[in-house]
Amino acid sequence: MKKLDVLSLILLVVGGMNWGLVAVAKFDLVAAIFGMQFGEKSVISSIVYLLVGLAAIYQAVSFKAIQRRWAQ
Repeated sequence: MKKLDVLSLILLVVGGMNWGLVAVAKFDLVAAIFGMQFGEKSVISSIVYLLVGLAAIYQAVSFKAIQRRWAQ
């Protein structure tokens, strides 16, 4: 489970950085990684955004359990 915790945290950091870049510099990191322009979507970028959203839900729902796991 700790691997899933780390993976979801990485996805949240990437998603947070992406939204920060969108707000400050109008730069979409996910789009740039996949060779697209700001605001463009593809199946792959939609999957990345979906995974970031699922990671956020996982972290929110499992917050207390994650804390217990890492305290050991």
